[in-house]
Amino acid sequence: MDSIAPIAQEALRVAVDRVVGKLREGKKLSTEDIFLLYLGTIVNELGGIRGEIARLEQRMEETNKRIDDTNKRIDSVAVELAKRMDDTNKRIDAVTVSLGQRIDDMNKRIDETNKRIDAVTVSLSAKIDETNKRIDAVAADLGAKIEETNKRIDAVVANLSQRIDETNKRIDDMNKRIDAVTTELTERMDALSARIDDVQKTLLEIQRLLMELVKAGRA
Repeated sequence: MDSIAPIAQEALRVAVDRVVGKLREGKKLSTEDIFLLYLGTIVNELGGIRGEIARLEQRMEETNKRIDDTNKRIDSVAVELAKRMDDTNKRIDAVTVSLGQRIDDMNKRIDETNKRIDAVTVSLSAKIDETNKRIDAVAADLGAKIEETNKRIDAVVANLSQRIDETNKRIDDMNKRIDAVTTELTERMDALSARIDDVQKTLLEIQRLLMELVKAGRA
C-alpha cells in the first residue's frame, strides 16, 4: 500500500472494516462492498510482494558489494605479483650485466696475455703453459659461477610459476563461489516469480468469484 496516500489508505481500511462488519452480521453485500473487499485484498497482496522484492534487492546489493571487495583483493594481489616479477627481472638483468662485464674483462686479459705470449714465444714457452693453466682455471671457475647463476635463475622462475599457479587457483576458487552465489540468487528469483504467478492466479480467481457474486446479486 506504499503507493496510496495515507488518507486514502485509512479510508480504504475503514470501508473494508465496514464491509467485514456486514459479513459478520449476515447482511447481503452490495456490488460496491464486494469491490471494496476485492480492492483491499489486492492492495494487501501487493504490499507483501513489494516487501519481499525490497528484501531481495537488499540482499543482491550486499552480494554485489562482496563481489566488488573480492575484485579489489584480486587486483591488489595481481599488482603485488607484478611488482615482485619486476624486481626479479631487475635482479636478473643486474646479474647479466655483471657477468657480461666480467667476461669482457676476462677477454681483454686473455688478449693481452696472448700478445705477450706471441712476443716471447721462444723464451717464455714454460710461462705460456703456466699462463694457459691459469686461464683454464679461471674459465672453469667462471663456468661454475655461470652454472650457479643459471640454477638460481631457474629456481626463481620455478618459484614465480608456483606462485602464479597458486594465484590462478585462488581466482578459480573465487569464481566458483561467485557462480554459486549467482545460481542461488537466480533460483530465488525464479521462486519469487513463481510466487507472483500464484498470487496473480489467486487474484484472477477472486475476480472470477466476485464477478459471479455480482451476477448472482443482479439476478
